[in-house]
Amino acid sequence: MSYDNTCKYLAETYPAEFAKWLLSSDTVDNIQVLKTELTLEPIRADSVTFLQIANQILHIEFQTTSQSTPPLDFRMLDYYTRLKRQYFWCEIHQVLIFLQPTSSDIVYKTQYTDSNTIHKYRVIRLWEEEPATLFANPALLPLATLAKTNSPQGLLTQVAAAVDMIEETDERQNISACVQILAGLRFEKNLITQLFSEEIMQESVIYQDILQKGLQQGEARGKRQEALGLILRQLKRRFGVIEPQTEQQIQTLSITQLEDLAEALLDFTSQNDLVNYLANLSESS
Repeated sequence: MSYDNTCKYLAETYPAEFAKWLLSSDTVDNIQVLKTELTLEPIRADSVTFLQIANQILHIEFQTTSQSTPPLDFRMLDYYTRLKRQYFWCEIHQVLIFLQPTSSDIVYKTQYTDSNTIHKYRVIRLWEEEPATLFANPALLPLATLAKTNSPQGLLTQVAAAVDMIEETDERQNISACVQILAGLRFEKNLITQLFSEEIMQESVIYQDILQKGLQQGEARGKRQEALGLILRQLKRRFGVIEPQTEQQIQTLSITQLEDLAEALLDFTSQNDLVNYLANLSESS
């Protein structure tokens, strides 16, 4: 099940609630979800949400793992520059939300640092967040299952009770489905099914939508990995060892760009042609 899609659903269905939480504002007006097309991998559209609040952009990214190519701190800079290019008049707030505890240093980094650049962003480690804030609104209840607690089972029981108090049936079903999906990151399935009705989860619109998107994205990722592997084999067979930096650039290409490269490489006579092709591709993006 896609935890990313669950978080994306919540943020885009309840944008005002997420904006109030992450911007620490009681009033959020003129908010809209941006269906921004940020080309080039490693933009993961399934895990990222962009909200525009007046002249501000709120970029929210949810992560279940600290592993990323390129690293997450660089990705935040990458997102920022692409957003700023399209919405140069807006102030941009970036929040990277980690769902699962990890000992990786990346979850404690709040900036990308290079020789000429320092880019800052905010990081939330859900396992360190007080649950009271997340209990304040039904939209945040699914995240509360991953919050700080000395009694995880007691916390999940509280969340289940809060879900039962949601009056509107469709909302209760959808929030319940999201709670059960995200709770799977922390709790055994048996405990979750004891506290929540699996039938309600399966009847919810969001469960079916997330399931379908997860299948589609899994298929897309599989096709991309297949294309990437084929192109790398072709290049190595033709030119021998590929420089690590060049190979890393290739690994960040989208499926469409990989398909274009597969056609273009037929005209390459040396590895320099490949390097120049990738440089031109980067400049045109």
